[in-house]
Amino acid sequence: MAECRKLVVEVCNAKNLMPKDGQGTASAYAIVDYDGQRRRTKTKFRDLNPQWDEKLEFLIHDSDAMASEILEINLYNDKTKTGKRNTFLGKVKISGSTFVKSGSETLVYYPLEKRSVFSQIKGEIGIKVFYVDEEPPASTATPAEEKAPAAATPAEEKPPEKAKEEEKADEIKKEEVKKEDEKPKEESTKAQEPKTPEKPKANNETQSASPAVVTTPAPVETPPLTQGGDKPKKEEKSVERIGANEMDVRSLANDRSRSAFDLVDRMPFLFVKVVKAKRESNESGSSIYAKLAIGTHSIKTKSQSDKDWDQVFAFDKEGLNSTSLEVSVWTEEKKENDQTTESCLGTVSFDLLEVPKRVPPDSPLAPQWYTLESEKSSANDIMLAVWLGTQADEAFQEAWQSDSGGLIPETRAKVYLSPKLCYLRLTVIQTQDLQLGSGSEAKARNIEFYVKAQLGAQCFKTNRTSVGTSSSSSSDNPTWNEDLVFVAAEPFEPFLVLAVEDVTNGRSVGHTKVHVASIEKRIDDRAQPKSRWFNLIGDESKPYAGRIHVRVCLEGGYHVLDEAAHVTSDVRAAAKQLAKAPVGLLEVGIRGATNLLPVKTTDGTRGTTDAYVVAKYGPKWVRTRTILDRFSPRWNEQYTWNVYDPCTVLTIGVFDNGRYKRDEAGKPGTDLRVGKIRVRLSTLDTNRVYVNSYPLVVVLPGGAKKMGEIEIAVRFSCSSWLSLIQAYATPTLPKMHYVSPLSPAQQDILRHTAMRIVTARLARSEPALGQEVVQYLLDSDTHMWSIRRSKTNWFRVVGCLSRAATLARWLDGILMWTHPPTTVLVHVFLVAVVLCPHLVLPTVFMYAFLILALRFRYRSRVPHNVDPRLSYVDVVSHDELDEEFDGFPTSRPSDVVRVRYDRLRALAGRAQTLLGDVAAQGERLEALFNWRDPRASGIFLMFCLLASFVFYAVPFKVILLGLGFYYLRHPRFRDDTPSVPINFFRRLPSLSEQIM
Repeated sequence: MAECRKLVVEVCNAKNLMPKDGQGTASAYAIVDYDGQRRRTKTKFRDLNPQWDEKLEFLIHDSDAMASEILEINLYNDKTKTGKRNTFLGKVKISGSTFVKSGSETLVYYPLEKRSVFSQIKGEIGIKVFYVDEEPPASTATPAEEKAPAAATPAEEKPPEKAKEEEKADEIKKEEVKKEDEKPKEESTKAQEPKTPEKPKANNETQSASPAVVTTPAPVETPPLTQGGDKPKKEEKSVERIGANEMDVRSLANDRSRSAFDLVDRMPFLFVKVVKAKRESNESGSSIYAKLAIGTHSIKTKSQSDKDWDQVFAFDKEGLNSTSLEVSVWTEEKKENDQTTESCLGTVSFDLLEVPKRVPPDSPLAPQWYTLESEKSSANDIMLAVWLGTQADEAFQEAWQSDSGGLIPETRAKVYLSPKLCYLRLTVIQTQDLQLGSGSEAKARNIEFYVKAQLGAQCFKTNRTSVGTSSSSSSDNPTWNEDLVFVAAEPFEPFLVLAVEDVTNGRSVGHTKVHVASIEKRIDDRAQPKSRWFNLIGDESKPYAGRIHVRVCLEGGYHVLDEAAHVTSDVRAAAKQLAKAPVGLLEVGIRGATNLLPVKTTDGTRGTTDAYVVAKYGPKWVRTRTILDRFSPRWNEQYTWNVYDPCTVLTIGVFDNGRYKRDEAGKPGTDLRVGKIRVRLSTLDTNRVYVNSYPLVVVLPGGAKKMGEIEIAVRFSCSSWLSLIQAYATPTLPKMHYVSPLSPAQQDILRHTAMRIVTARLARSEPALGQEVVQYLLDSDTHMWSIRRSKTNWFRVVGCLSRAATLARWLDGILMWTHPPTTVLVHVFLVAVVLCPHLVLPTVFMYAFLILALRFRYRSRVPHNVDPRLSYVDVVSHDELDEEFDGFPTSRPSDVVRVRYDRLRALAGRAQTLLGDVAAQGERLEALFNWRDPRASGIFLMFCLLASFVFYAVPFKVILLGLGFYYLRHPRFRDDTPSVPINFFRRLPSLSEQIM
């Protein structure tokens, strides 16, 4: 009997609710909806911090569709006793993808959301959500009974008549709420839908109805993105109407199984599926294989004795130099002297002009029996299928590919996932009863101890603490109360090893092991994990060496940074319970490259390049297939990612594959850098296709070199403008980063540790993603000293300060009457400010509004990329490049020079980071007026317009007094997280992602 799954929602409590009964309090109850089922909690009368602790069960009808369902919790203020309508206290929506199995649940506090813009809501609700798999009962309820709403009030609280009336009132109110919520959604959906022609055009003209395409040569008409033009018009609005959970499910599917390769060109391939053969006489001891010959291509199937191959071959049609395909069947037999004799059983030929075409979603072509033509016998047959298809064919991924070397694992397209990371926090409290020896020497000296903790390759130590020689018992118990934070990756290391070390004699007093699987997990700082005592084990002569008191937990509320901060692509918390629904979908079409330079030689004479592309966004890495020996390869592969934050960066790198060939010792080579690009998602317009070519520039010890160009197509699709704009007001990182922040030095250590873990895990994949590839895309060497980067950051600061210098020169010109009309206008403005001071701020914001509106037409039409000119790769000297690529420590001959040089480089590395951070603040402010982030500039545009009216309508003295009181407000009314303006400012783009 199949298992049935139940969803258990434990409504624990709520905090700081909004008083809604007119007496400074509220009587709250919760209504929980899931999959057409409704449950209701009890009412907690006159309590702004109600405690329910009620478990509500729901039946999950389809376990596979659980991730796409939404659990909705609505809080209401109960006014049934007064005869008034219940008032809304807030709601919470939880995606089904965050549900965990029973035993892994934790208490999560969700902030209450508004129902509309004008709702007055505050507070949060604590929920535990988990599912249970159990055997179904012998007699189950009817579907009508399962879906019946269970919103009736308990009998001990209200009479049955009032319970029925309340249930009807709740249902009516729920329907009204849904109508009110759906109305603005429908209006926003209509507003976002692009206008399309009434009648679709035939053939390639169908592409004119696709989303707007932005290309570099604006006057030239954009060519169609797909061939055939048989895509229906209904797919144009599918991205805009798709929901957040549907997008989540969509991204979980295979990237190449999608029916639409609309961002890339369709590449024609000749597919040959060889299934099996049958012959008149079956000789024992002989094997049989098939040979395919087309032009200069000749490939054999695997040799089988049972004549079943079931292999697919894909030939790049553009590389074929023949119009006929010949398939032959051969037998091979080993003689007694180990010689092999081969004989042909017959051949069958196909004219490529008559091969049928197949375009998905058409069903696969059925193989047929073909008679082999032979001079000896005509009773031999072969079963195969031949058709013309594209890279969108589902058989392409497992087929032998002519442009990528056949079936070599290192040249195939693959998708990689970074390991799931989280922080492990160890708090070392104290030790007791340390066995230091019985001699008088141990009692006489002042002993210093420290605790060393090791998790895998990570090792941290506490500060030293001394034990006095007094006779009091407290002096013999060293106390630290220090936190040590590690990076843990799933699957976790088996043990966390703790050791107490004696500094004076350099020996270990004792050690113990903590089983990582038994460590408690938490997602916030509300509940401290329980402290534990562990016995210390000494050497063989001392099985008991004392005990140690520690507190250890896995921190799920932090996001583990595993890439450079300015190119981060994921900011989600490690805990699954804190995951939010995606705000959009990122689609990237890797079309091809042109004019690549040779990076290696083949046969010692001819230069060649075996190029492939790696794209990284979030935890998902994708690698295209390797196109062998081409300087203008065409990949035409399309991939998708879920977007949880628009202010993130997509990184794409091009490499030369050196791993598919091995040296004489059998070791694989290394992949060489060809170049990389970065695209910040917030600089893209939603639901718009960008098709552009970007230069590939790489910095080498001999100087900067342009290696070619890469052509990509990018589309950032968004289903809800409201959720996208709301992201600009939320903190960049999870709440734990602000409630319990990590120090900058600690963040740097943990980030580089996480980088090493990700690099090691991806290098252990099969086929491996090379260490040099991962480090290049993660920018793991940004902390190293470089004169070139320091110059770049310095001139970025100078560029921001030059605006102030320009203003100073302008004021100096006014004082010197350089341009008399301008000076007269300034005098008039000064008189106007004195006579009408209330018009100053409205005029300033209106002026900013007009400047932003006028600069909208001059905004960049091409997504920004790494800028070689901004990186100063053209003016750097060979000596500076030698210093940049020099190892650390330096290889200078003099020891004194080496020490001083290393010290200088370490200090200069910190200075260059500081310069970059200072420059980023000015560049973010400048980005508001340059429309680098269209949504942020649009928000600021509307803010300037609204602020101009507000400052006009409200007296300036009142505004100044209100801002002063707000700035001096009591700490009780302050939040731990940054304010909305600070969050908005930190999300503005800078030029950091364009620095090489």
